[in-house]
Amino acid sequence: MPIDADKALSAEPRSTEIAWDPKDVQLYHLGIGAGTTPPEWPAGSSAATDPGELRYTLESRLHTLPSFATVAGSGSPFTQRNREAEGGGATAGGLSAPGIEVDLAAVLHGGQSITLHRPIPVHGTATQTTRIAAVYDKGKAAVIVLRSEAADADGPLWTSDTRIFVKGEGGFGGERGPSHRLELPDRAPDHTLLRPVREDQALLYRLSGDRNPLHADPEFAALAGFDRPILHGLCSYGITLKALVDTLLNGEVARVRTYSTRFAGVVFPGETLRVRAWRQRGRIQAAVTAVEREDAPVLADTVVEHH
Repeated sequence: MPIDADKALSAEPRSTEIAWDPKDVQLYHLGIGAGTTPPEWPAGSSAATDPGELRYTLESRLHTLPSFATVAGSGSPFTQRNREAEGGGATAGGLSAPGIEVDLAAVLHGGQSITLHRPIPVHGTATQTTRIAAVYDKGKAAVIVLRSEAADADGPLWTSDTRIFVKGEGGFGGERGPSHRLELPDRAPDHTLLRPVREDQALLYRLSGDRNPLHADPEFAALAGFDRPILHGLCSYGITLKALVDTLLNGEVARVRTYSTRFAGVVFPGETLRVRAWRQRGRIQAAVTAVEREDAPVLADTVVEHH
C-alpha cells in the first residue's frame, strides 16, 4: 500500500521484552567470522587458541561486540513478525508500524548506527522500544528510519537507528531528507585489512534472527534483482567492527561509543572484504570494498567513535 508518512510517524512506540545469553552472543560472533584466522596474522597462528579471539567464542572469557545490539533478542529490522497486528504493516523487531507496507523483495538496508550507553552484558534482559523516527521521499524510493532504544534494570544500554531503503515506494510527497556524504582522508590509510567471507556466512549469520530469504533462497534473490543470495548488510557491518576493534582498539569492545555506516553495495558469500582504516582523534574512519569485484563499494561513511 502507499506510504502514509503522517500515520507512521504519529504511531505509538512499541515496546517488547528481549533477552539473550552467552550462546546467542557466541552464535552472533561466529556469524561474523569469529574463530577464523585473519590473513595478516603470522603463518602458523591459530584463532582457535588465540586469547584475544577466545573472547568472542569461549564462554569463560566472553565479551560482547557492540554490533550484537542489532540482533539482540532477534531484533533484526527484517524479521517478519506480528503481520496481523494493526492490519498488517512494516515489522521491525516486533514493531508493527501503521502506514507502511514493506515488500521484502523491495527492501535493502540503507544504513545503521548504534550508540552504546555502556557495555552490553553477555547475559541480559531488556525492554526495547522502537518507533518510526523519519520517513523520507527519495522519488523512486522511500527511506524509513527506525529508532530502537534498549534499557535494562540498570538503565539505558543502546540506541540504534536503522535506515531501510524501499524501492518503488517514493513519490508520496514527503521530505527528501539528508544526503550528506563523508569524504575520505586525503592520505594513505593507517591500516588495510582483508576479511574473507565464507561461502556459508549468510546461512550461519541468519541463525541470529534475520531470516530474510534474500540471503538464502536463489529464487527470492532473483526477484530482488540478484543472480544469487547476498550477504546481510549487518553481517558486513559486524565483520568490519570486529576487524577495527581487534586491530585498532586492542580488542577492547568497551571502548566503542558509536558505530555508524552507510551500505553502499552488496557482498556475495565467498568474496573478500578490504577494510581501509584511518586513525583520527577519538575516532576511526573506514571504507570497505569487495576485492573480487575491483573494490566495488560495500560500506561507506563508516565511523567508530571511541574512548
